[in-house]
Amino acid sequence: MTDRTTRREFLKTSAGVAAGGALPSPRHSRESGNPSVPASAGTTAVNPPPAGDPLPIKKGVLLGMLPQDKSYAERFKIARDTGFEVVQAYTTEDAKLADEIKAAADGAGIRIDTVMNEGHWEWPLSSSDPAVVEKSLKRMETSLHNAKLWGSDAVLLVPAVVNPKTLYHDAWTRSQENIRKLIPLAEELKIVIAIEEVWNRFLLSPLEMAAYVDEFKSPWIKAWFDVGNVVLYGYPQDWIRTLGNRIYKVHLKDFKRLEDAYFWVNLGEGDIDWAEVRNAFREIGFADSATVELDGGKEPFLEPYLRDVSSRVDRLVLGKA
Repeated sequence: MTDRTTRREFLKTSAGVAAGGALPSPRHSRESGNPSVPASAGTTAVNPPPAGDPLPIKKGVLLGMLPQDKSYAERFKIARDTGFEVVQAYTTEDAKLADEIKAAADGAGIRIDTVMNEGHWEWPLSSSDPAVVEKSLKRMETSLHNAKLWGSDAVLLVPAVVNPKTLYHDAWTRSQENIRKLIPLAEELKIVIAIEEVWNRFLLSPLEMAAYVDEFKSPWIKAWFDVGNVVLYGYPQDWIRTLGNRIYKVHLKDFKRLEDAYFWVNLGEGDIDWAEVRNAFREIGFADSATVELDGGKEPFLEPYLRDVSSRVDRLVLGKA
């Protein structure tokens, strides 16, 4: 199973995906492009926007949400035309295809600002098998080079997977040891490795997440915060305030809990208190990109659906009227 398939199945866990049926009815501010040195970790806000002003967060969309039957040029144009400013793309090992993706994004006038690494589920860096780890490291190296080619400034990494064969302590120590092997390349290319919290039975609290990132003592290791992933066992506003400017990039999705089930739903239709999330982002001065990670919708409603998602980000996350 590919990593991309795993994430899509993850979004469908238990009941359904955001757009499955009902949907169509930085961190501190910096210039775009690769940072020379990222902001240091910490929790103190730096020049948060005045209360009432829209947050200066760039709206992003996952490449997988765009129509897969269209060319990359058409997909990037749809992203731009439906209101998104940046795109998150996937690890691409084929150099010719990577060049095609770059040309398509440049031609559409939209930036690929992040790369979702693929392979970290199938070959986790927490594995005790050196061959598995080597595959994972190679995939991350490819992702970092993709990011450099595309003008991105971060690669998303799921750092470890806890399972019956991998103890929590071992997942922590092994993954940190292996991620440290990637820091020299990240520094050379000026690409941040952003650690995401997911349903991998690892980094289950904001305090753990903060400690895990801080232990690297590197400006090239930051946190990728997914607003929806913590709703089952926490509150995203708590995570945001605790992680502070460790947060480099953000994923957006919503989550609905019922008595005997739970669902991924469209933004604003779940249990997330978006006003508090917005307040928390304002307090820490987050001004980078937030990428929606939802289902792609279905034709013939895809573009209206994407426009609707974009407008929900405006209202719920950015605070625009």
